[in-house]
Amino acid sequence: MRNISRSAVEALVRQLLKETDGKADGVADAVVSVLNQSNEAQSNTVVQPKKSELVVSISARHIHLTDADVETLFGKGKKLTKMKDLYQDGFFAANETVMLIGPRKRMLPSVRILGPTRKESQVELAFTDAISLGLDPPVRESGKLEGTPGCVLVGPAGVVDLKKGVIRAARHVHMSPEEAAYYGVKDKDMMKLRVTSGECSVVFEDVLVRVGKNIKLEVHLDTDEGNAVDLEHATKVELIK
Repeated sequence: MRNISRSAVEALVRQLLKETDGKADGVADAVVSVLNQSNEAQSNTVVQPKKSELVVSISARHIHLTDADVETLFGKGKKLTKMKDLYQDGFFAANETVMLIGPRKRMLPSVRILGPTRKESQVELAFTDAISLGLDPPVRESGKLEGTPGCVLVGPAGVVDLKKGVIRAARHVHMSPEEAAYYGVKDKDMMKLRVTSGECSVVFEDVLVRVGKNIKLEVHLDTDEGNAVDLEHATKVELIK
């Protein structure tokens, strides 16, 4: 139905009264009453946000670096260069990689760096990676680095000895405020993720909700979690409050 402004309706009523020599008594009040009811109905209408397509990604081991650490590892004035964009706008996998050395002197020869740079350098490993390096990193939200172990990073131009920053990233879901409203959750809440592969279903609990503007709906699992449920061949994924 086409919306008609209040002023247009009142003009029509005045014209009607003029043409009928005032015999249309009550028409103006009736029309204005209907118009008020329509406006009230429109003001009480709540548009429910639509559910977005749920993407579940495996977040393989990677490193976030500060600008200073990038220069130490790759040379003065060096900036990260983009290899490919990630699902979230503005984030990318860099061409640059570094060697990661743990306390057992075991190493991962080529760990990918993700951009853009951050205020603190951070290493995210799966539990299997950590065991092989002799590390016991806690499960943490990204950026929560107090009390975490460190490691040594070796690049083509230098070495960075991180005193802290190695974590097992807590499984989490990124979503916009509109998607949070759809699911009835808020930032820092916990949800569940059900993954169905073939005839088997697995439910991950304690999926941390991270709400932000201009964010796409996406769950991050690490490689251990993704492999455990054969995520590549999943037939259904579902977020549960």
